[in-house]
Amino acid sequence: MKHVAVVFWSGTGNTEAMADLVAQGARDAGAEVEVFPVADFDESQIAAFDAVAFGCPAMGNEELEELEFEPVYEACEAVLGETPVALFGSFDWNDGEWMENWESRAHDAGLNVVGTAISRDYPDDEAETACKELGSALAA
Repeated sequence: MKHVAVVFWSGTGNTEAMADLVAQGARDAGAEVEVFPVADFDESQIAAFDAVAFGCPAMGNEELEELEFEPVYEACEAVLGETPVALFGSFDWNDGEWMENWESRAHDAGLNVVGTAISRDYPDDEAETACKELGSALAA
């Protein structure tokens, strides 16, 4: 059984809802899952998990949240190695370019990205399915 961490930052609850859906998808696929607000997670915990999902909404000019999420993600990025990683988050304006940038950054860092999921605002049926599939991919 895989042990999966779902780590997120959410300002309005949309990305938190996505985190719960990713966790549900991983559990439904047979994984043991722990969900962490980013303030309760750091790079020292990575080794305890077989896979990690990171969730952050688009902020400012299509960026990751910079005060809480970015420092934790950056520190984790340095130690993830071949650990399967999923990226997810919500957005309200523009076209979701922040996820393309984030995924590109993760690939450039050599991370093993198994997939991404985005949602405009609160996850609709399509985003719900994508989140659950993302969790399932982490559990595989």
